[in-house]
Amino acid sequence: MKLYDTELSGNCYKVRLLCALLGVQLETVAVDLLKLEHKQPDFLALNPRGQVPVLEDSDIVLWDSMAILVYLARRYGGETWLPTGAEAMAGVMQWLALSENEILYGLARARAAKRFGRPWDLLQCQETGKAGLAVLEGQLSRETWLAGTEPTIADIACYPYVALAPEAGVDLIDYPAIRLWIGRIQSLPGYAAMPGL
Repeated sequence: MKLYDTELSGNCYKVRLLCALLGVQLETVAVDLLKLEHKQPDFLALNPRGQVPVLEDSDIVLWDSMAILVYLARRYGGETWLPTGAEAMAGVMQWLALSENEILYGLARARAAKRFGRPWDLLQCQETGKAGLAVLEGQLSRETWLAGTEPTIADIACYPYVALAPEAGVDLIDYPAIRLWIGRIQSLPGYAAMPGL
């Protein structure tokens, strides 16, 4: 299995992290975004959106971190990482939605603005991110994991940019339940870190 990857991308890291937790061997191929390698014809043939990550598993090619997490969970994770019952699966999906909304448009963009000079409105992104953190804090003050009694891809999808919130200029001091959850994820067998974590 091959992952077209950028080391500092939280979305790529989600895939690397889930593979590590599942014990799935993964070859990574570095994609240099500064050199626009993700916009070259060979890469666009894999992902017409011109974004990382992209996963190749034999003759299967998938792009988008959420789609890849779903694929890995169903193919290699049994019922644990993405349960198939209607209520349990919907519970996971609602947190995936948060990861693609408040966390992406908030924390991820604020980090990109601060760390990489991307042209996002930093204060607006930080406020959006804090709204997402408030929702997470509420859930994690009542539950150990975001969806169910075990970690799922909901936790994996939300984790990177939440844990990297300080790089977005958002302090996690006011979110004790989130800080405990970060520690639980980092204590999972097979956990692999990324720069900044």
